[in-house]
Amino acid sequence: MSAELLAPLPDVGGPAQPLLEIRNLTKHFPIKGGMLNRTVARVNAVDGVTFDVAKGETLGIVGESGCGKSTTARLLIRLIEPDQGEVRFDGQTVGTDISVAELRRGVQMVFQDSFASLNPRLTIEDSIAFGPRVRGVANTDAVNKAHDLLRRVGMAPEQYARRYPHELSGGQRQRVNIARALALAPRLLILDEPVSALDKSVEAQVLNLLVDLKASLGLTYIFVSHDLNVVQYISDRVLVMYLGRVAEIGPVESIYTDARHPYTRALLSAMPSMDPDRRTQEAPIAGDPPNPINPPSGCLFHTRCPFAEAVCKTTAPALAPVGESHNAACHMEIAGSGHSRAARA
Repeated sequence: MSAELLAPLPDVGGPAQPLLEIRNLTKHFPIKGGMLNRTVARVNAVDGVTFDVAKGETLGIVGESGCGKSTTARLLIRLIEPDQGEVRFDGQTVGTDISVAELRRGVQMVFQDSFASLNPRLTIEDSIAFGPRVRGVANTDAVNKAHDLLRRVGMAPEQYARRYPHELSGGQRQRVNIARALALAPRLLILDEPVSALDKSVEAQVLNLLVDLKASLGLTYIFVSHDLNVVQYISDRVLVMYLGRVAEIGPVESIYTDARHPYTRALLSAMPSMDPDRRTQEAPIAGDPPNPINPPSGCLFHTRCPFAEAVCKTTAPALAPVGESHNAACHMEIAGSGHSRAARA
């Protein structure tokens, strides 16, 4: 029985079936005020997000702080309940076909803060073995699994298993968090800024570890980050978010060499470069992101876009195909949209 509980979930829909399908995912946080503590406004954190994640791929999610990246990640694993929308895991709808508990058996998450993610009163061995124990795995099997996972993430169990989180470095704690996430043999890992708190040498080691684990265990990743260089290194496809919506999504090569949305191009132009001829001389985006409590009408980016026209202020652009598996939500890319730069219908 223990061995079965430690085995990965079966592939239900086959390789052509997306592992994760997200449809119209929405979360608006209410703001209370007044003497009666009523809802006076709402923060549009995630607003109708739709995308798929194929089996075996790494989808990178990027955008400025406050764009909804981390909220989306938490909605996927139901750490936050969505206001509306549908999540399907291997073709099964969460909440009807499978429960949230079953979803979390197949999907695990690694957070940014490696210290806050671990119980300071549990040893490393107990932290990793906790999940399998709760699922009914015998204590001996759970401990053996914990030791095996420590070896997989490059930490000798005889040296680290009985230590506590405060006795480890940031990079070592993040390796423990990765091992703990793998303890239930998930098929999908959601990685929320997993290396942003690490120095560059340790960051590279953890990224290479993630690449090796994906190949050896057949994993699928959703990698949330603000670091475009890291996303380019690890991702197969990239999803760009702006103010709670998808601005652009496509293969990593297509996004980085032929970005179609002005916001994506601005993000890429802000990437640091060692080439003196390619260094940014002026800010690629003017102004701050709009207030998510009162977002602008039409295209959310029109208040900061140098190409904005009348249609951008009144009509929200659809996420339209601009290349092979490449989509962008921009009126300039939609034929007949009414923008002067758009092709005629």
